[in-house]
Amino acid sequence: MSTQPRLLPWPGPSGKPCYLVSDADSAGYLSRMADEMEAVQLRMDVELIGHAGLLLRDRKADTRELRYLSNRLVEALQDALRVAESRGRRLMSDDEGPVRTTEADA
Repeated sequence: MSTQPRLLPWPGPSGKPCYLVSDADSAGYLSRMADEMEAVQLRMDVELIGHAGLLLRDRKADTRELRYLSNRLVEALQDALRVAESRGRRLMSDDEGPVRTTEADA
């Protein structure tokens, strides 16, 4: 059993972070599903960055399109940060103590 809960790439029912406590080798069904979802999110983020580059070079892009793009880029950044936080927590060994990522964790 892992002593460090895994931050999952989806929110809980109330919109708050969702965590999984599972086996140390992360071979369980939910761990694999989370791995797959993280991979999909990161691939979609890469595609979005490509689309963003094209749209930003288009002088005919209007405010509505740019606002939509900005909102999607914010979502992509949130996904990437959640993946980074989750993976960072899992890289840390148990003897290093708890990971503190926000002031709320202190």
